[in-house]
Amino acid sequence: MSEVIEKAKLAKHATRILGNLTTEQKNEALLLMADALMTEQASIIQANRLDLQSGRDKGTSSSLLDRLALDEKRIEAMAEGLRQIADLPDPVGDQLEEITRPNGLKIKKIRVPIGVVGIIYEARPNVTVDAAGLCLKTGNAVVLRGGSAALHSNERIIEVLHAALRRSSIPAEALQIIMDPDRSSVDEMLKLNGLLDVLIPRGGASLIQTVVKNATVPVIETGAGVCHTFIDETAIPEMAIQIAINAKVQRPSVCNSMETLLVHEAFAAKYLPALAELFISASVELRGDEYSRALVPAMKQAAAEDWDTEYGDYILNVKVVQGLDEALEHIRRHGTMHSECIVTENAAHARRFMQDVDAAAVYHNASTRFTDGFEFGFGAEIGISTQKLHARGPMGLPALTSMKYRVYGSGQIRE
Repeated sequence: MSEVIEKAKLAKHATRILGNLTTEQKNEALLLMADALMTEQASIIQANRLDLQSGRDKGTSSSLLDRLALDEKRIEAMAEGLRQIADLPDPVGDQLEEITRPNGLKIKKIRVPIGVVGIIYEARPNVTVDAAGLCLKTGNAVVLRGGSAALHSNERIIEVLHAALRRSSIPAEALQIIMDPDRSSVDEMLKLNGLLDVLIPRGGASLIQTVVKNATVPVIETGAGVCHTFIDETAIPEMAIQIAINAKVQRPSVCNSMETLLVHEAFAAKYLPALAELFISASVELRGDEYSRALVPAMKQAAAEDWDTEYGDYILNVKVVQGLDEALEHIRRHGTMHSECIVTENAAHARRFMQDVDAAAVYHNASTRFTDGFEFGFGAEIGISTQKLHARGPMGLPALTSMKYRVYGSGQIRE
């Protein structure tokens, strides 16, 4: 029996216990997990150093190394995420609807766990903790398959979390991680119908599309983030500059960072050269259209494929547009329905942008970097869904539940 099948079976068996646990029992386990992370910070960081060194030896980019890196602050954030999940209401058992039919049948629609959630993800070891916390709180077992770049980090984190779970009511078997780094383990998970109830891919466009196109297990698609910020003619310059810089520079390796800056021609004529200097001083490589390059000769020429590229790095596309219509058309053609922003003082333009842009999160006068479960108050997130069925946007606890109809009768039969 392969590692994938063996661990998926253990997770499936654990759902029988998980489904009967109280909210208090689940919360206690989450708090024990959080405390364990804090206690074992040094050993987790030591394991992470092995992954970082391996990455450097292989020539891994600085942006990917940033996703991989753990320090005390990031581990504290992971622990705090678990505590916040414990503080959040438990959606399992919530009654969403009640119907009484003319024949006396009473129908109640309630939230229930999905079952076994499979998560395939790349370099970020914090996903290991986020996924564990969210899935266990909602009564789901979880089978994780992280990237080979984070193998040592994930192995140590799971050891720490398992030790905490053994002191709780949640069986440690409910949390599984596939350690086989071979691509075949991913392929096996994609076809594991009957053991996995849903798959959630987290990573770059290539990983996500591989899962979406090849899985027979149902998939919740978390899309790539080609995110835009449009600075309108009426934008307050200081605000627009701060938002644009934050959206790109604060952490360029994540999916909610800006990849393309769209600038109204009137704003660009006054402020784009100074804004470009700020980006350049922050080590951002700028790639622009002809109009942008005329204002900022230091920009490289943007290629056609650049507008559809999620860099996850210190690279930014810049395009000067004539107005809102051109900005909306560009986003329609090149956006990935993730996060889009307009900076404007024109209320009508803001309303139209918020209405017309088809994305999971649409912003007015705020950085796209806020598309995040922690920032939305979910404690953590299982991913950011860019699809439209079941869940969309940052997926917190409710997104990890399904529904069940409980029907109460007194002997009714259908004629």
